[in-house]
Amino acid sequence: MTGLHSPSSLFSHTKNHQRNDSGSMSLGTTATLPEGTPAGGANGATAPATNPQAGQTGGGASDVVSKQVQDVLSSEIAISAMLHRLKQSIAAAKEFALFLKKRSALEEEHAHGLKKLCRMTQESVHRPEHKQGTFAQAYDDMLVIHDRMADNGLQFASSLHHMHDDLMELAAIAERNRKGWKTNGLAPEQRVSEIEAAMRKSKAKYDSLAEEYERARTGDTSRQSGKMFFKGAKSAAQHEEDLLRKVQGADQDYRGKVQILQAEKAELVQRTRPEAVKAIHDLVRETDSGLSLQMQKFASFNEKLLLSNGLCISPLKNSDNNTQQPRSLREAVASINNEKDLSDYLVAHHSKVPANHGDVKYERNPVLNPPANPPISQPNITGGQSSPPGQFPVQPLAQPVAGQRGSNYNSPVTSPGAQGFSPTAATAPIQQQQQPQARPSSQQRPASQQHQQLPLSQQQHSRTFSAGGLLNQPAIGQQQQQPQPYQQPSSFGGSGPKFAAPPATMSSQGPPQLGALSFQSSGPLAQPPLAPGLGPQAHQRDSGGINPLLQNPPHSQGASAPSKLSAAPITRQQSPPAQVTAKPVFGIHLGKLYERDGLAVPMVVYQCIQAVDLYGLNMEGIYRQSGSLNSINKLKVMFDTDSTNPALDFRNPDSFFHDVNSVTGLLKQFFRDLPDPLLTMEHHSALIEAAKHEDDIVRRDSLHAIINSLPDPNYATLRALTLHLWRVMENASLNRMNSHNLAVIFGPTLMGTDPNTGITDAGWQIKVIDTILQNTYQIFDDD
Repeated sequence: MTGLHSPSSLFSHTKNHQRNDSGSMSLGTTATLPEGTPAGGANGATAPATNPQAGQTGGGASDVVSKQVQDVLSSEIAISAMLHRLKQSIAAAKEFALFLKKRSALEEEHAHGLKKLCRMTQESVHRPEHKQGTFAQAYDDMLVIHDRMADNGLQFASSLHHMHDDLMELAAIAERNRKGWKTNGLAPEQRVSEIEAAMRKSKAKYDSLAEEYERARTGDTSRQSGKMFFKGAKSAAQHEEDLLRKVQGADQDYRGKVQILQAEKAELVQRTRPEAVKAIHDLVRETDSGLSLQMQKFASFNEKLLLSNGLCISPLKNSDNNTQQPRSLREAVASINNEKDLSDYLVAHHSKVPANHGDVKYERNPVLNPPANPPISQPNITGGQSSPPGQFPVQPLAQPVAGQRGSNYNSPVTSPGAQGFSPTAATAPIQQQQQPQARPSSQQRPASQQHQQLPLSQQQHSRTFSAGGLLNQPAIGQQQQQPQPYQQPSSFGGSGPKFAAPPATMSSQGPPQLGALSFQSSGPLAQPPLAPGLGPQAHQRDSGGINPLLQNPPHSQGASAPSKLSAAPITRQQSPPAQVTAKPVFGIHLGKLYERDGLAVPMVVYQCIQAVDLYGLNMEGIYRQSGSLNSINKLKVMFDTDSTNPALDFRNPDSFFHDVNSVTGLLKQFFRDLPDPLLTMEHHSALIEAAKHEDDIVRRDSLHAIINSLPDPNYATLRALTLHLWRVMENASLNRMNSHNLAVIFGPTLMGTDPNTGITDAGWQIKVIDTILQNTYQIFDDD
């Protein structure tokens, strides 16, 4: 019986082991024996022969049952019966352990499937084609709740796995000790049985010799066999003496076997059998207690799982209103505001609304409207009416300004400067500068002579306005002008064909581009639009002169042209100028941004990273939560207007409306709007192939080589973003954003999507970003 563990110490060790395991699984209680187990059953049980109470199975058992139990435990079948009972306990423990293993596998598979579903759904929620706003926030909260339920399931599966291991260890210990006690407990019983059989055989021989000796002594030879005469005849005395010696030897042998049997049986009954029965009894109790304890823990863990899932779906509310409390599933779903989502979506498209070009008007081509000669041949001399520009008479205009003419007006001015604000008037000064030798034709000379009667200030103001206003006014104002100034192509004389193209260009295609004008090198490239009221008339009033074209309002039908021309500047001034972005940031290639701004990392990326580093590293679900779409659009417009605006200093949370999620949304929007993704479409296939390597080192080195071949702006921006995301990962215990979660968000954002292979490449894109994030300091240096 050497080499066996003490039953009491073995049970104590297993009991302590179970207590440690129960504590690690957050039961909060130590291992307890099931109800009805005697207090001394674990380590205080005594031998059945000396303590009859040890065989009781319950405190309320009757005396009859106790006596029957004691009789069985004291009999020869006690060890065999207890060994069989221990075998049943071991089988029950193994069966329950197998159940726990399968239950754990099912729960783990369910939890992993739920987490995968949440991850895939979360990825699709943040795509541009998905509905955003309050619906996306509620959807995200619902996925977070399911993710936590999956975590509870994984913890439950892990606890069941530990319970399975504990039960299998307990069953293995019990089975190993059962084999030992089966050998050492049944061996004395077998030895006693063998001694008893030898004693009975010796007694039978002893009885046979005694009977034969009795016949030889009495002279009865009827039952003697013939073997007695093989060696020759013996006398009766000799034969009797031989039988006597045999009988005496058989008697001594029989007496010795009886004494040995008595000693062995006494040892078996008094010590060996009770000790074996007690040890096996303790093993049975230990196994049954461990099995009951694991079943109690299983019930407790089921309650804990259901309670945890219930608290995830509907968390308890704290009395402290200052702390941010998680929303329940019902509250998250109830927070969906479809009207607000629709309004925010439409507001986001406000910047894409095309400019209002006004009402569509019919503009007759000047070719189809020949010049009206009667007003020139028959001027109005009464002074009660005035002719339209280009048709005014000679005499009324020459009288009021005759004394103001000087020698500076002798150069031929072929363009009628007093004809309102026609596009031809804008080109007339340029015509005069570039062709000083041009002479007016015979038909134009009276009008040019009358134009020379205007004051110098009027000609200069009118000329300056025509040149500057023509280059700076939007197409809306040009569409509202009347084509009256172009109805006299013959008034330009020889220069008419040369200046015939600009009117057609202005009326059909909007204002001319600077690159198409012959005077772009001498004139200003861009001038600010005139202030309201500063048209040619205002300049003429300030100069002190009187425009003779506006002295007498016309009443004839031909006077409609001047009235339309005089209203043209007001129309241009009231129409809003076109919103032309000076330095757009969103939707611009990184290389062009670098060439224009000289920044390797765009300012919007730098400011967003700075804001998240300062205010968002500890925020749960950073980069996964959706910000306010209205705030994101406001910040986007501000960056597109002037990225160096001091109001865009994100070190001040007022700059981003105290909403870090809007900053992360702005950063992701910037990368999504890039014409070429950050990792470039050129390297997209190579990155996918590199991600398919099974070996981590080979995959990392392959991606490292591709990253090193990126353009400089892309490499610098990727490095800054990766180092920032590494800092986010370092706070994963607080923000719950590990490398995989970040890779799910930034995979399609940084690599782009191919409509043909977008579904198959989605998982490999996540693998690429996950590998880069996990090997941040192997790929990029921190300087």
